[in-house]
Amino acid sequence: MLVPAARPHACRCSLAAAGRAGRMDSGVGFAREASVHTVAALPVEERDAEAELEVKGWRGEGVSLREWQGWGTSSPVPAMVTKVIDDLKALEKETDDQITFGGIGGKLQGSFRVQEDRKQRGVYRSLPDSEMKMQFYAARQIACRLLGSRGYLCQKCWLAMEDCMCSRLVPCALWSGIRFWLYMHPKDFLRQNNTGKLLWQVFGLQSASLCLFGVHEHEETMWDAFKLVGRDLVWVLYPNRTSTPTSVQDISLQGLFENSRDQLPQDGPQKTLNFVLIDGTWSNSAAMYRRLKEQAKGVWGEDDLPCLSLCALGVSPMHKLRPQPAWDHTCTAAAALGLLSELHLRPGLGSYALDEPARALENALDVLLDALTARRVRKGRSITRRERNHLF
Repeated sequence: MLVPAARPHACRCSLAAAGRAGRMDSGVGFAREASVHTVAALPVEERDAEAELEVKGWRGEGVSLREWQGWGTSSPVPAMVTKVIDDLKALEKETDDQITFGGIGGKLQGSFRVQEDRKQRGVYRSLPDSEMKMQFYAARQIACRLLGSRGYLCQKCWLAMEDCMCSRLVPCALWSGIRFWLYMHPKDFLRQNNTGKLLWQVFGLQSASLCLFGVHEHEETMWDAFKLVGRDLVWVLYPNRTSTPTSVQDISLQGLFENSRDQLPQDGPQKTLNFVLIDGTWSNSAAMYRRLKEQAKGVWGEDDLPCLSLCALGVSPMHKLRPQPAWDHTCTAAAALGLLSELHLRPGLGSYALDEPARALENALDVLLDALTARRVRKGRSITRRERNHLF
């Protein structure tokens, strides 16, 4: 029996059958999002600790290709991100006011923040269409997070330097017949408790690719790959309310191998199964899914994306530190883990030992949980987050 549809939170994926409708805010703009990610929504002891954090990572420099790719991508530096950074540099020179960052997500601080916000709102309003506005919004989020994280976050694991867990992670090869795409909202980029980053840390960039929502270069690369393999080999882990949910058992392997009728060859697949994991809050993920549908219509002439549901998921290992909207909802890495486990049980796929990368990802989740827990203890904060009263 399928579990209820998961409502993404932080870096969640909706994985189960649609059965419950939820309110979803698709607005993309400068309005403040009502989210538990805002400092005001954190427990008192966390708000105090985060308020003390100040990161001065600007140094007056742009983002080099090496620095950009060090955060987990193989793409060139997005043009819009470069423009936003150039605008920051110009405004700093114009106002003679030093740029500083602090708080959660590398937010601008001080009087410069007020001046920058006023100027960028004007730029946003002057853009000719919604597509340009969205790309600018995404670039602004990403640029500030990049600059505000310099010298503070480890580029590989996105944790504070003193909490770096890279030495504890064990890489594991993923069968070449599978490729993950982490379709991540800019507000989840460089979040320390994001679990999607674990996929490319464990499996490598060739097996798990980061695609940032609203970044033209990333989305173009992802859709170019989808055009090559075709619609039948692309799946989104997200509930589709307009049709019967599809399970892992329904995935057709025809055409994936040269002679797959009786036996799957051991020398690798002819094509690759592509799985899109939507990495964002519940409200943000709704807008991200709609964008995927719009792009699918432009590529294939129809917007009914093949959506996948998992049959059974346990309590998210991250629930203790980052409560889910419901007990049967899960984080992105745990969703990928569940997918690999179910694929391993498919007839003919057992020989590819997909349970091994699943175990490696599970171990990586444990390492991340331990690192985040240790940080909370060291900072004198409660290990468990306050339970919400709207769990259902």
